[in-house]
Amino acid sequence: MPRKVHNALTPIAVKNAAAGRHADGGGLYLRVQSGGARSWLFRSMMGGKARDIGLGPAAGAGALSLADARAQARDMAAQAARGEAVEGQKTKARKAAALAQAAALAEKTFKEVAEAFIDRKESGWQNAKHRQQWRNTLSTYVYPHFGDVPVSQIDTSHVLAALEPVWSGKAETARRVRGRIENVLDAAKVQCLRTGENAARWRGHLQHILPQPGTLTRGHHPSLPYAETPAFMEELKGRGAVAARALEFTILTVARSGSVLEAIWGEVDLEKAEWTVPDDHMKAKKGHIVPLSPRAVEILREVYLLNTMGGRDAPLFPSSTGRRMSDMSMPMLLRRMERRDITVHGFRSTFREWAGECSSFPREVVEHAMAHQLPDKAEAAYQRGTLLPKRVKLMDAWAAYCASSTG
Repeated sequence: MPRKVHNALTPIAVKNAAAGRHADGGGLYLRVQSGGARSWLFRSMMGGKARDIGLGPAAGAGALSLADARAQARDMAAQAARGEAVEGQKTKARKAAALAQAAALAEKTFKEVAEAFIDRKESGWQNAKHRQQWRNTLSTYVYPHFGDVPVSQIDTSHVLAALEPVWSGKAETARRVRGRIENVLDAAKVQCLRTGENAARWRGHLQHILPQPGTLTRGHHPSLPYAETPAFMEELKGRGAVAARALEFTILTVARSGSVLEAIWGEVDLEKAEWTVPDDHMKAKKGHIVPLSPRAVEILREVYLLNTMGGRDAPLFPSSTGRRMSDMSMPMLLRRMERRDITVHGFRSTFREWAGECSSFPREVVEHAMAHQLPDKAEAAYQRGTLLPKRVKLMDAWAAYCASSTG
């Protein structure tokens, strides 16, 4: 039977020991490598198997003295005798770091997680207005209520505090806010920042608390009666601002304001009198050819002199800096004209009413002119063409009406 060793080493022996493993007793060993590096080990029996646990260096920076190594070994032997798991300093440090990291993650606020979510996702959102709306709606309706609350602690009461003030009066806004909160909380769960139910989920959750919103709509954009359009266009034509030309062009082409503001000279062929709107500037992500009436071409020839950047990538309707005009340029023009009763988008409704009541153009031609997707899938399948020749006549007729003296 091997002799039990007890305090076999001395400080001098630790310093001068040759390569190999040297027992001190009580499970403590000095390990000396061939290169001279020295470290302390504690050998423990775990599940009937011997296990070596590193205690730290025995020489050099941060070295453990013989006395300190023995003290650690005694503590570990006592733990093992009690049936407790024995861990080395590195394992303890690693677990402590993991716990600290988990605690830090658990304290991440909803605002921090939301801003990081937007930063990661916004490159895939092609619409600049959509990107800005994400930040604006969260800043306005969410952050004041629970932006500084750890995302792990967000519950239904927090979500309701943000939604209830706008749920009835601003239904569309409330719908978007709820969806954005839900997206952020889902992202937090994927990142292991929270567990359990998504507090902003509608189906099977908020639907049992909030009134059923039904089919939410954006509402009708206030529009100008088509009979008043010629007089309005006459007033608009008398204004010299670039925004006035942009609005006039928008009305004549029946385009969405975003497409007009994003339009560049490379999309226009003045000889053919056509404007080709690319996929990424269309709501339906499908390119659209817009026939230009003589007045629309005349407007472009006027503003071409403002092409200060001198290239195909320059905007059709530039700001004072030569770059793209602001989204608010045309709405602000309407305010200066004291026409707060109508909107830029509303002129599409004006055109639709005029086309339906004052023209004989078929419905599918009018829908194509507005770049609408036909609701009837069977009808849409047969109408794969652009109906461009008919749309040329329609745009010319609309421009002629807008320039007429009677409405």
